[in-house]
Amino acid sequence: MNDILNKAIQSVQQSEIAFCKYITANDTGATGGHQAGYHIHKKSWKLFFDQPGIKGTNKDRFITIRWQDSFETESRFIYYGVGTRDEYRLTRYGKAFPFLRDENIGDLLVICKITSDNYQAFVLNCDDDIEEFLAALNISSTNINGIIPKQFQQTAEDKLIDCFTAFLKSLKLDFPTTIELANNARNCYNNSYGITSKIIQARPDVELLKWIDSEFQLFKVIENDRYTSRIQSHFKTVEELVITANTILNRRKSRAGKSLEHHLSEIFNTFNLAYTSQQITEGNKKPDFLFPTGESYHNPKFDEKKLIMLASKTTCKDRWRQILNEADRIKTKHLFTLQQGISSNQLKEMYQHNVCLVVPKPYLDSFPKPFRERILTLDNFINFVRYTQSQ
Repeated sequence: MNDILNKAIQSVQQSEIAFCKYITANDTGATGGHQAGYHIHKKSWKLFFDQPGIKGTNKDRFITIRWQDSFETESRFIYYGVGTRDEYRLTRYGKAFPFLRDENIGDLLVICKITSDNYQAFVLNCDDDIEEFLAALNISSTNINGIIPKQFQQTAEDKLIDCFTAFLKSLKLDFPTTIELANNARNCYNNSYGITSKIIQARPDVELLKWIDSEFQLFKVIENDRYTSRIQSHFKTVEELVITANTILNRRKSRAGKSLEHHLSEIFNTFNLAYTSQQITEGNKKPDFLFPTGESYHNPKFDEKKLIMLASKTTCKDRWRQILNEADRIKTKHLFTLQQGISSNQLKEMYQHNVCLVVPKPYLDSFPKPFRERILTLDNFINFVRYTQSQ
C-alpha cells in the first residue's frame, strides 16, 4: 500500500466526517461551465456547514486544506442559491493547483474534516489505489459522491479479524490442514474486502500476495491460541523444550511450503485455466503444475509446444535445480517464486538451464535491471498459458 493511499485511509478513519467523489468534467471546467471547482453533493453540506444553504441566498466559509499531506490551500466552500442556481462548490486553490486538470477526470477525491477550520484532502488517480481505498473502508460503489457513513469506517479489518476468530472457534483439531487453512484465510480476506473474481483477474499478482499475507495472519492467530499457555508454563527438561520448538517450526515450514501452491491453484481456477497439480512424470517426479493436463503430458501424440510446467517455491536461490528433471518433455521450466532478488550470476545460470522465473509484479524491481524483461509476472504467465490453450 503506497504512502498517499495509506494516509487517505487513516485520515478517513480518524476524521470527524469524511467525503469522497469521482472528479468530473464539470469540476475541472471541461464542460465549458462558468466556473471550475469541485461540485459537492447537496446532501454533503454537513462536511462544511452547520445548516444547509437556503434558496435565494449565497453563503460561504473559508477553510485550510492540506493536500496529499504536502501543501495547503486557503479554499472557499460556497452555496450558490441566488437565481436559478442551487449548488455547493469548493473553490479557490491557487494557479499552480495540480488536481483540477483534464487528466484528473475520473480520479477519486477524498476530503476529511479534522477540525472546524482544518481539512485534509487526497486525490487517488490509480485504479488499484481507488479499489484498495474502497475495499479497506468497505465502501460500496453506491456510496461514492457523498459523506462516507461512519458504519463503513474501519470495518474491513474488523470483519477479517472476526472471520479469523470464528474459524478458530470452529476448529475441532489443534491445527487445520494446509489446504483448509489456505481456503479459509482466502475466503475471509475476499469477503472482508469485497474481492471479486473480476478484481482477481484484473490484478492476480496483488491478490495472491494479499492471500498469502492473510493466511500468515490466520496461522499466527491459531498458533498463538494453541501455544501461548504452553510456552508460558515451565518446561521440565531441555528435551521437552526442544520437542515443542521443533513441532512449532516444522508446522510453520509445512504450511509455508504448501501455501503458495494452494493459492496459485485458486488463481488458475479463477482464470479457468486447464491444469493438473502434482502429476507424476518421469522418475516418480511431481511437478507442481502441468498445463493443460497430466493426461496431455503422458500422451506422446500431444504437441509438446503446448505443454507448460510451473514449479512453485517460496525461495529458490539454491533449490531451483530441483525442478530441472521434473518434466523431460518440456524444455523450458517455469518457476514461480516469492524470492526477492537473485544475483546476476545465478540468473544467468538459471537461463542457461532453461529456467524462466515468474514473480509477483511488485517484486520485479528487486531483480537486476538487465534481467527484468526476461522475468514474467504472474499476469504475464497467465496470459501465456491462456494463449497456448486457445490455439
